[in-house]
Amino acid sequence: MTKSLKTLLQTMPKPLFGMGAALGLLLFLMVGIAGGFWLFDRYNSPPLGILESLSEEVLDRDGNLLRAFTTDEDRWRLKADLDAVDPEFIDILLAYEDKRFFSHHGIDPLAVLRASWQLLSNREIISGASTISMQLARLIEPREKRTFTAKFWQMARAIQLEQRMSKREILSAYLTLAPYGGNLEGIRAASLAYFAKEPTDLSLEQAALLVALPQSPEARRPDLYPDRARRARDKVLERMAQSGTIAQSEVARASGHPLSAKRHDMPQLAAHTADRLRRQAPKDSVHQTTLNADLQQRMEAVVRDGADRLGTRLSAALVLADAKTGDILAEVGSPDYVSPARSGWIDMSRALRSPGSALKPFIYGLAFEEGLVRSQTIITDQPVNFSGYRPKNFDMDYQGDVSIHDALLLSLNVPAVALLDAVGPARLMERLRSGGVTTELPEGGDVGLAIGLGGLGITLKDLTQLYTTFANRGHSTILTDQPRSSAERQADASASPIPVLDPVASWHVSGILKDASPPRGAPNLPIAYKTGTSYGYRDAWSVGFDGRYVIGVWVGRADNSAVPGITGRTAAAPILFEAFSRSGLSLSPLPSKPYGAQEQTLAELPPTLRRFEISKSWLTNDSLPEPAPKIDYPPRGAQIEMTRTASGQVLPVLVKLQDGRPPFRWLVNGKVLQANGNRRKVAWQPSGAGLSTLTVIDSAGRADSVSIYLTLP
Repeated sequence: MTKSLKTLLQTMPKPLFGMGAALGLLLFLMVGIAGGFWLFDRYNSPPLGILESLSEEVLDRDGNLLRAFTTDEDRWRLKADLDAVDPEFIDILLAYEDKRFFSHHGIDPLAVLRASWQLLSNREIISGASTISMQLARLIEPREKRTFTAKFWQMARAIQLEQRMSKREILSAYLTLAPYGGNLEGIRAASLAYFAKEPTDLSLEQAALLVALPQSPEARRPDLYPDRARRARDKVLERMAQSGTIAQSEVARASGHPLSAKRHDMPQLAAHTADRLRRQAPKDSVHQTTLNADLQQRMEAVVRDGADRLGTRLSAALVLADAKTGDILAEVGSPDYVSPARSGWIDMSRALRSPGSALKPFIYGLAFEEGLVRSQTIITDQPVNFSGYRPKNFDMDYQGDVSIHDALLLSLNVPAVALLDAVGPARLMERLRSGGVTTELPEGGDVGLAIGLGGLGITLKDLTQLYTTFANRGHSTILTDQPRSSAERQADASASPIPVLDPVASWHVSGILKDASPPRGAPNLPIAYKTGTSYGYRDAWSVGFDGRYVIGVWVGRADNSAVPGITGRTAAAPILFEAFSRSGLSLSPLPSKPYGAQEQTLAELPPTLRRFEISKSWLTNDSLPEPAPKIDYPPRGAQIEMTRTASGQVLPVLVKLQDGRPPFRWLVNGKVLQANGNRRKVAWQPSGAGLSTLTVIDSAGRADSVSIYLTLP
C-alpha cells in the first residue's frame, strides 16, 4: 500500500457502526418485524366470518340450484366452487389481475415495484399492485379511505391469509365475495343474475365481463350502464389479446358480441319444499333434495296452467315420484306462492284433505285378495241402508247389475261400500298403515264404512305414496324429497314389512285402472289412474302411474270451501295427463302378470264368484216408509263463492238430491228450474250473487228447501 493511499484511508471519517454492528441492527429489525407480525397474527385474526354468512341454497339431486335466499344483509352471496367455474374465466382473471398468483406469498414484489415506478414517474397511479390475496383482505375487512396505511394493512392481511389458507381456498373466497353490482356478490350470483346460468360454461365475452366488473361494480353494471360495461369488457379482451392469452380472432369475435342489459331473477323453484327444509334444518346453508330441477320447472308450469284454466281462486298441488326408489322428483304445493287469492303460501301437497273415491282401489284389492270377487264378478248397484248409512252414487243414480271391473271404473259408491263391509274397515286402515302413511279421522269419528268414500284425512304426498303399491307388485315405497343413503333406504323398506296388497290383487286392480278412459281432450297415455271427489265439492283428486313413476294431483281451495262443480275427472285428471305428457319421462309398462293370476270371463268363473251378494240386511226394505227428499248439496245456510274460469265464464252450481220419489220438480226463488225430471243431480246457472232458495218437490208432494248465499269472485 502506497504512503498516499495509507494517508487517505487514515484521514477518512470512521463509520458510525462497524460491520458487525450493522448486521446486528439488520437482524434486530428483521426480528422486530417478524415479532411484530407474529403478534399481529396471533392477536388479530382475519375476520373470515363473512364467509359463513352465505345465501341459503336449495339444490336438486344433481346439485343444480332450485332456490336461493338473500343473506341477513339482503345480499346474494353464493359460495363459489372452483370445480364449477369455467376454467377460461379463471385463466383470464389471473392473467388480468394477478399473473403470479400461484408463486407469490400474498404480495407480488414485481407488481409493487412496477406500480411504485409508475407513480413516481407519472405522479399519478397508473396501475395497482393488489394481488388476489390483497383484494380478499379488502373484501373481508373493508375500509372507507384508500390510504397508504390501509394498503399496508391489506398487505399484512394478505400475508396472514396466505399462511392460513391454500391458494384454492383464497381464490374460492375471493370469487365468493367479489362485488358485481347492486346486491350481487360472487361469481355465481353474478352469472345467474346477468346470464341466467351457473358459471360452469361461460362464453369468452361473458367471462371477460365478469373479470371487469369487480374493479368498478356500480359504475359498470350491465343492467344500468351497458355501454360502460361493454367498454370494460372489451378492455379485458384487448389485454388478453396483447398478452397472447387469447387469440386475436377470438377476441375480435367476442368484442363484436352484443351485451345483454337485463338482470334475471334468481332461480325460484320448489318454494314450499325450500320452506319446509329451512324449518327442519335452520342452521344449514345448503339443503340437498331428490328433486330434478328440469322436472320441477315443468311441473310448476303444468300446475300453474291447469289452475289458470279452472279459475283465479283455485289452488292445485302435484307430487311426482319414482315408485321404485321413493325419490320425489317434483313437488308443487300451489300454482303461485305469492298469490293471496289462492293462498299460495299454503303447501297443499302436505295438507290433510278428504280423498273422496281415491281409496276405492285398495278396497277392491282387499276383496280380490280375500277371494270374494274377480274382475267379471257381478255386483248390484242399488239403494242400501247400512244401519242408517245410505251411500249414494255421485250422480245420485244407480246402475243395477254391473261387473266389478265396471263398478271400479265408474267409481260406484254402493259396490265399494258393500265390499268394504265384507272385508272390514279396520282391515283397510291396517293396510293403509302398512303403506307407511298417516291418516286422520274426523273429530269424534270412528273407523266405519264412510272411510271408503273419503271419510278421513290424508295428504297428497301420502296418497301418491300409497299408489306406488301398484307399480311395486303390492308393496308401497316410502316417498321422500331428501337424499338417503343405502342404509337409510333399507331401513325405510324394512319399516313396511307387510305388503299393502298381495301381487295378484295389485295386478287385478292395476288392470282395471289402466282401462280408464282419459279425460276429454287428453292424449291416450299408457298409464292407469283413478280420480276422487270429496263430499261437497271441496277436493278433486287424480293419481296415475305406469311401471316406474307415479303422479298425484289435488285441486281445490286452500280454505276448504266448496267449489261448485269441481270433480276429480274434470279438474284434476286433465292436469295429471298433462303432467305425464310434459314430463319428458319414458313411460314403462305396468308390472307383468304374477304367478297365480288368471283372467277369466264370467262364464269361466266358479259359481261362487259369478255374483257378489250384498247382505240382505243392508238392502232397502220396500215395505218401510220411503224417506222424504233431501237436498244433499249445497248444504243449508252455505255461503258459496262461485267459480269463474280464466275466460270469465261463471260455472253452474251442481245441486244434488237424495231420497224422495221421482219425478222431481225444482224451483229457485219460487220459479221453476226443472219440472218432471228423474235425475237427482241438476245444474243451476244462477243469474247473479246474493241470497237464493232452492226447493225440490217429489211425486208424493213432499218437499225440501235450502237457502244459500252466492258470491262472485
